[in-house]
Amino acid sequence: MDENGTHDRLAVLIDADNAQPSIIEGLMDEIAIYGIASVKRIYGDWTSPNLVSWKESLLEHSIQPIQQFAYTTGKNATDSSLIIDAMDLLYTEKLDGFCIVSSDSDFTRLSQRIRESGLKVYGFGEKKTPVAFISACDKFIFTENLRKEEASKSEVSESPKSEKNDIEKLRGNAKLMNHLRNAVEDSADEEGWAFLAEVGGNLIKRNPAFDPRNYGYKKLGELVEATNLFDIDRRTHGGSGKSVLIYVRDKRNRGKK
Repeated sequence: MDENGTHDRLAVLIDADNAQPSIIEGLMDEIAIYGIASVKRIYGDWTSPNLVSWKESLLEHSIQPIQQFAYTTGKNATDSSLIIDAMDLLYTEKLDGFCIVSSDSDFTRLSQRIRESGLKVYGFGEKKTPVAFISACDKFIFTENLRKEEASKSEVSESPKSEKNDIEKLRGNAKLMNHLRNAVEDSADEEGWAFLAEVGGNLIKRNPAFDPRNYGYKKLGELVEATNLFDIDRRTHGGSGKSVLIYVRDKRNRGKK
């Protein structure tokens, strides 16, 4: 939702060769956080038995399958079809952003080109996704975090869910600790307090793939609190207790004025 209270119009483009049906419910719920899925298309060779499992999900979520025959061995034909459609949509539709669902680095340049036009790009792919594609997106969400509990055991074994990290393990992740502390510092006022929402924005700018679910926590506040490195201040906003704003401060800055 933008500053005028309207929702961003998004095009959701799914590479069926690089995604699985078990993510679709979580995927659509996640996309709803960022805007409205005005266009929903999925690309693949639908004559292939490998894609039969998609049928029920496509009907339930009204996703349009785009047929692309595999003229040659490999999936390049599917990738090309998605890229061509994306560029057509970029120039002919009034969109605010794209959601590209794939773990394939072939979409790196597409993401860069869309962002050059001033639109947002949300990437969705497995943890094996090449860094180049992840970095080319405004935000990247790992699909392992989107799988529902009813996903088949075979799929779960291929893409294990994140386990909640304990304090020692979190603190042992120097890269994560530096990201958190730097993001808080960048958002902090003169007394060292930083609005958690702004901290989250800074973390995404530093690392498009940052997501507290990668560490076993649903929300950023839970992750920050679990590290035990930050003071937490929950401030009532609006005078009637209708909303609570969360501020955090590096404990090393206690007493700062």
